[in-house]
Order: sequence, then C-alpha cells, then structure tokens
Amino acid sequence: MSSATQPAPSKAEPTEAAPPVAEPTQAAPEAGTTEPATEEPATEVEVTDEKAAEPANGAGESAPPAEPPPAGWRQRIRRTAGRSANGLAVAGVLAAMTLPYQLDLVVPAAFVRIPVEAILAAALLLVLPGRVRTPVAVALGAVLGVLVVFKVADMGFFSVLDRPFDPVMDWGLLADGYRFLDASYGRIAAVAVAVGAVLLTVAVLAFAVLAMLRVGRLLAGHRRIGGGAVGALTAGWLVFALLGTTVTVYDNGTVSFGLPVADRATARLAYDHTMQVNASLRDRQEFTELAAVDAFRDVPGDELLTALRGKDVLLAFVESYGRDAVTAPEFEPLIGDLLDDGTQRLAAQGYGSRSAFLTSSTVGGSSWLAHATTLSGLWVDNDQRYRSLTTSDRLTLTRAFGDAGWRVSGFFPGNSRAWPEGAFFGYDQVYDSRNMGYVGDKFNFASIPDQYVLSVFDRFERNANDQPVMAEVALLSGHAPWTPVPQLVNWNTVRDGSVFDREAMASGQPTRSAADGLRDDYPKAIAYSLSSIISYIESEGDDDLVVVFLGDHQPAPVVTGPGASRDVPITVVTRDQAVLDRIAGWDWQEGLRPDAQAPVWPMDSFRDRFLAAFE
Repeated sequence: MSSATQPAPSKAEPTEAAPPVAEPTQAAPEAGTTEPATEEPATEVEVTDEKAAEPANGAGESAPPAEPPPAGWRQRIRRTAGRSANGLAVAGVLAAMTLPYQLDLVVPAAFVRIPVEAILAAALLLVLPGRVRTPVAVALGAVLGVLVVFKVADMGFFSVLDRPFDPVMDWGLLADGYRFLDASYGRIAAVAVAVGAVLLTVAVLAFAVLAMLRVGRLLAGHRRIGGGAVGALTAGWLVFALLGTTVTVYDNGTVSFGLPVADRATARLAYDHTMQVNASLRDRQEFTELAAVDAFRDVPGDELLTALRGKDVLLAFVESYGRDAVTAPEFEPLIGDLLDDGTQRLAAQGYGSRSAFLTSSTVGGSSWLAHATTLSGLWVDNDQRYRSLTTSDRLTLTRAFGDAGWRVSGFFPGNSRAWPEGAFFGYDQVYDSRNMGYVGDKFNFASIPDQYVLSVFDRFERNANDQPVMAEVALLSGHAPWTPVPQLVNWNTVRDGSVFDREAMASGQPTRSAADGLRDDYPKAIAYSLSSIISYIESEGDDDLVVVFLGDHQPAPVVTGPGASRDVPITVVTRDQAVLDRIAGWDWQEGLRPDAQAPVWPMDSFRDRFLAAFE
C-alpha cells in the first residue's frame, strides 16, 4: 500500500496511556477516510463542549435548565413601589369620592362607604379601548380634582358662614379672608396660607388625574378581577341602598349625623353646585325686581322721621353678637348677667329699653350684608345683591335721616382704604382706621377698641355739630379671633387711644391655656363690646340720645355648633318715654336682654317698621 492511500494518523486516536473514559466521546476515523487534519482542532473543541454539558455523574442524562438569578434589589423596590402606587391611587380615588363636604363629618366612619361614582368610573374604564381610555381617565381625574377642591371650599364656608361655597359670588371673599389673616396674624402668615392654598389646589388636581390614570391601567391589566370587583360593589351598593344602611357620626357621644353606605354625595355635590350657578345668575334680575318696590321712595324728606326731631341717633352694630350670646347655657351667665345689671344701672339714670331679635341675612361673617339688609329693607345675602343695591337709588335708613335734616356719619374702624359705597348710603362723613386719630395698640382684626370708636363718635360728631347727628357705628371688638380683649378705661383718659396698651390690657386677664378655645374667648369679647355701649350711655348720654344696638350676625358654627339660628338681639335705649311709646306696638320685651320668647323679625323688615313708627 502506497503512502498516498494510507490514512493520516488522528490526534483523537487513543494512545495506550489515554484514559478509557475518553473513548466514547470521539471515535477514531475508519480506515480509508480522507478527513483533513485541519479539522481536528474543531473536533477537540466539540468534545470539550460536550463534556461540559454532561452531568457530573457521567450517567449521560440531560441537565435540568438553570434557574434564573434572583431579582436584584432595584427590581424588588420597583415592584413594591408599583404595588404601593396602585394601592394609593385606588385608596385616593375612593377617599376623594367619599370625602364629606362639612368638616364635622370628616371622621373615619365617613370613608367606610361605597361611592356609586367609583363604580361607574371603573365600569367605564374597563370597557373602553386603550386609546380612548387614557383621555377619559384624564377627564375623570380632572373633574374629581375640581370636586375635591369644591368640597374643601365647602368645608371652610360651612365652618365660618354656615353655607356652601358659591362659585359665582364668593371669589371676592377669598381676598377678605386674606386681609383678615394679615390683620390678625401678620403678613407672613397670610402669604403662607395663600401660597399653601394655591399649591394644595394644584397638588389635588394633579394627584386626581395621575391616580385615575393609574386606576385605568390597573383595570386594563386585570380585567377579570376588575370586572368581578365592579360587579360585587354594584351588588353591595344596591343592597345597602335598599336597606337604607348608614354609618353614624357621633359628636361628644351623641348621634350627630347618619351617612348612607350607598353613597352618591359627589354626584349630588356636582349637581347642587351646577344648580347653584344657575340660581346665582338668575338672582340679579330677581333682586332688581324686588328693589323696584319701595313704599318710602317718594315720601318727602320733611315727612320722614318726624317723631325723632332733635334727637341724636346712634345705630351700633355689635360684631358677632348673636342669639347664642344671650340664650346658650355656656354664654348666658356672663352675657345675661351683664345685660341684666346694665338694665338696672341705666334704669337708675332714667333710661328705658326694649329688646327683641332680628333674623340676619348672614352668619359668621360678611357683616356688610347685614348692615345693608337693615338699612335698605331688602334681603341682601350675597355680594352680588350688595353690588346691585349700592349701584341703585334705593332709599336707605341712613339716607332717610339725611333727607330729614340730620347730619349722617359712619364709623368703620375695620376699613383701611377708600369706600365708594359710602356715597350710596348717604353719609356726610365716613371715619375709618385712617382718620379716627387712633395711636394705641391694635387688637388683631378688631384693630381699634370699641370704647375708642364710641369716644370718637361723641367728640367728632355729637359735640362738634349744632344739628342732630345720626351715626352708624361698627363695633369690631367682638370679631374673631377674640383675643386679646381690651379693658374699659375712664372715658376722660381715652383721648388719642394711647391708653389702650395691648400688653397692659392683656396683663390684667387670665393666661389662656391650651385647653381654652374659641368658645371661651367669644363671650369675653362680646361682654367688652356690650360693656362699652352701656358705659357710654351712662357716661355720655343725655335726654336727646337714642341708641339702637344690635348684632350683625351669629358667630361662626365652630362657636355655636351646627344648626344654630341666624337670630341676633336688637335693643332700643332712650330716656324719652315718647320714643318708647312709638314702638309699643312692636311688643318688644323690657330691658337689654331678650329671652327665648322675644319677638323675631326678619332683618329686612326693620327699615320699614322703623320709618313707619317715627314718621
């Protein structure tokens, strides 16, 4: 055999020293093959790879697939964060829908309810395709965010004004609230609250949209579970609605309110505010028609108020002096005893007095509405009506006095800027914080103590004019926050008000502990205002003085509690028995304090009855 036909030696061919276990992995080529030597390295690599894949026991079985490496900490965090975000989104949407719109109802039990709006929103997001679901979720989130903002606004308005927020008429009150914070707690606090409110509003809207988007994606990814949940909640809602099941809200251990488990409050809120917008837009025309009817419009000035000729008339509005001040068990001992004592002291000087109640057009604030209602004989319960009134030619009580020959002045210590409406009310002179000459310390929002305001009325008007004076005076020491409260001083020492040193006044009062609250401070402030009036009549009154003092509104519900009336006391004081005889037909009670059985008139009836009694 020639060498050309003899097979080339193979490196894979076993040698005598080679271990026998290597043989099965690569057989030697048979004789006569022409496999080139250059492929031998590939065969060797292939053998190595195959050995690496063999089980360690050499049994020839296939190795099980290798397990994936455990998830890293970043993956675990992302997974946990995603689940938490889903839970937060669902809980946030449900909480937003069940959130009550009155602060006293915001208790844990209020959130254990089934909102029908959540069921409807979830069902809608379940059935919509992806490209439609996203914009719908954004729209639903935006609407929900706006409704939450309205709920929070309603909480504030119910807490202070005992009514919901009016989206048409109440925007101006936000500026008034800022001025109150500025005067009571300082500019930094006012700015902080304003900025915080804006940021909170933006955050609520953003969270509502993002939460609804996440809920939509969650439902799309778990349609079967989501559909089952919607079905179960729908069945539960129907059962609870048919049974009328409620969760009970307690206030100091007593049942305050029952909230239905089958909840639809958010939809009701949206409907009510929509109807409120329509009603507010119609109200302007309705008020204009009411204002056109005036029995005293064409009465000549010389025929008005003839029974009061020669009298100085003081009409004093006492801030937050409401029915509760004289009838509530916790306030009556202080206020009631003060008024009873004042009745006796004034009677000893020859003064008679008659008292009753008026039902105010406002509560907790917006005092100008009560002033306008009393003076105009029209029910002015919102700023739109106030603006319509002050741009009309309606005869007010102050203007009637001016037409009848009195000098008419207004004292408004809370005003610090021009007040164009003063011309409508017919004042010859308007006094405010800028021209009263007060140099003493300021007492929060009340700013100028009531005793100083009454002293200025006496010095600047009664004793400075030969003609009779009629004055409307706003006494603001009863305005929240009701601390610190000034103290009465000798009338001869009032002068420019420097005697009213805030620290000196506060030093004479007990230290306010953390347990004290608004209900403790309120009656003390009202007692100071009433003491100022009684002391003024005693010290500066005479036979020609007629004083009418009344409350502008009840204090905020945080003081009176929910459901309090809107009644305010009103009292007439004079030495002239002929004046009291003129109002004998009113059947008002004798003394400075009306009791629970005293007559109650609507506040808008006072102008006509007063003009008729003294014509």
